[in-house]
Amino acid sequence: MAGSSYGTLFKISTFGESHGEAIGGVIDGVPANFQLDLVAIQNELNRRKPGQSELTTPRSESDQVQFLSGIFEGKTTGTPIGFMISNTNVKSADYDHMKDVFRPSHADYTYQHKYGLRDYRGGGRSSARETACRVVAGAIAKQMLQSIGIQFSTYVSQVGTVVLNTKEFYPLSVIEASPVRCPDATIAQQMIARIEEIKSLGDSIGGTVQCVITGVPVGLGEPVFDKLHAELGKAMLSINAVKGFEIGSGFSSLGMTGSEHNDVFLPNGQTKTNHSGGIQGGISNGMPIDFRVAFKPVATIMQDQVSIDRDGNEITIEGKGRHDACVLPRAVPIVESMAAIVLLDFYLRNKAIHL
Repeated sequence: MAGSSYGTLFKISTFGESHGEAIGGVIDGVPANFQLDLVAIQNELNRRKPGQSELTTPRSESDQVQFLSGIFEGKTTGTPIGFMISNTNVKSADYDHMKDVFRPSHADYTYQHKYGLRDYRGGGRSSARETACRVVAGAIAKQMLQSIGIQFSTYVSQVGTVVLNTKEFYPLSVIEASPVRCPDATIAQQMIARIEEIKSLGDSIGGTVQCVITGVPVGLGEPVFDKLHAELGKAMLSINAVKGFEIGSGFSSLGMTGSEHNDVFLPNGQTKTNHSGGIQGGISNGMPIDFRVAFKPVATIMQDQVSIDRDGNEITIEGKGRHDACVLPRAVPIVESMAAIVLLDFYLRNKAIHL
């Protein structure tokens, strides 16, 4: 299946389906002799895994990662890192009624017509369960980036119409203090109340994840087609349920003039404002990188819906199964992981351009 790999020098290839034996991947291009914190990698997976709070799907997966290669005595060997995560809590029978029908806004219809068959159990390869593999690679990338001073702050900034309007850098402890992963306690409670309300109706709701990255050196990005913000956008839009990406001033720049929007330089090379979001000309400028990722409401809802079957007959799909009413809390580590994968790849690529 084409399209299951991402990256140039630091590269992740993933495999597996939602209800198969396991999911996993191979990470290539990992620099050698780096001491990994394996507990920290597992902790990142725990942040993404299902069943972690009342706000997420009740599917209970341990998401315990097993490394198969590329690590010896806790250090990277420079060879491909192979890993797998077993699927231990599958309930495939929950999807028997989906075998010959197409769920609205899912990948059922497109997969069936593209490949001529599909794994209907939990969405198969199109399931967001695949993103656990990205978190493993992202956790490794993040440790390497943190060793050179790059830090991440990623959190939920909007659920429905409840908005946290900020681009501040919050410590992880503040973000993790709330099950919705919003760093503002008051706003977080409003988000939780809204998710619980939507969940009680058997419906779903979307929102945004904000990411702020500090300590990024000047020079990351490969114009013209591999601009840093373009690759960040591609990485984020590859995540399930993502419908939008904006960096820096984003769409708010439409109401500004050039004189208002221009980031004026200071003598030390920093800028008075950061409307560029830390990237100019497709290259990092040393200012914090900040972007937002928009997630649509989860397509699976606990309500009956009208759809069609494989023969084009109109049918009613019964809403049942184990799903998130709001994907945002579990999406936070996925967004952060994909950003780390992109930045480490570009960091390594940048190392290769000077003798």
